[in-house]
Amino acid sequence: MTEFTFQCTDVRADPYAAGPTLVFRLRITATPGTRVHALALRCQLRIEPARRGYADSEAEGLKDLFGTRSRWGSSMHPVQFAQVSHMVPGFTGETETELPVPCTYDMDVAATRYAHALSEGEVPLLMLFSGTAFTGAGGFHVEPVPWDREATFRMPVKVWQEMVDQHFPGCGWIRLPRETMDALLAFRSQRALPSWESTVRALLDASGGRTAP
Repeated sequence: MTEFTFQCTDVRADPYAAGPTLVFRLRITATPGTRVHALALRCQLRIEPARRGYADSEAEGLKDLFGTRSRWGSSMHPVQFAQVSHMVPGFTGETETELPVPCTYDMDVAATRYAHALSEGEVPLLMLFSGTAFTGAGGFHVEPVPWDREATFRMPVKVWQEMVDQHFPGCGWIRLPRETMDALLAFRSQRALPSWESTVRALLDASGGRTAP
């Protein structure tokens, strides 16, 4: 059976994607001399939050995910980030490929809330690989990529921030139920408010909450 190893060497934000997208650079190595006609690859990405430290301001932003620091020993579990498929063209021995990973800025998604809470440093990722390889020098052999293939990678927080700023510069995004949106729209219309920002500010002021100037 062909042995495969995987290494993630880089990541960048895709400036031309229709939505927020990260592109991971993978180096794939097969048993020396093995001809791989194609590789149908699956990759599951997880955030491993326990593999880095956090400033107090970051810890405050992570409360809704993991609770207070005193609870992190039992509450800080891996966070699902993405699961993608990718077809790798044929190669012999070793190749490099780019793995596009569509992302979201939906703050209901745990991975997004986690990344949003970080101000600097890196996001510790675990990449789990599986799939099907089509190999053989004089024909096709179908082989599975073993489920224990994995790679770790520390993604710079600034890459995530760059990706978000490309699509939502200086903004956030919140998903609301239709009934709540209808009520907000009615509130905005009744008071002739010029924007959603002014609508939310008016609600915060009415409730006694403080808003930024």
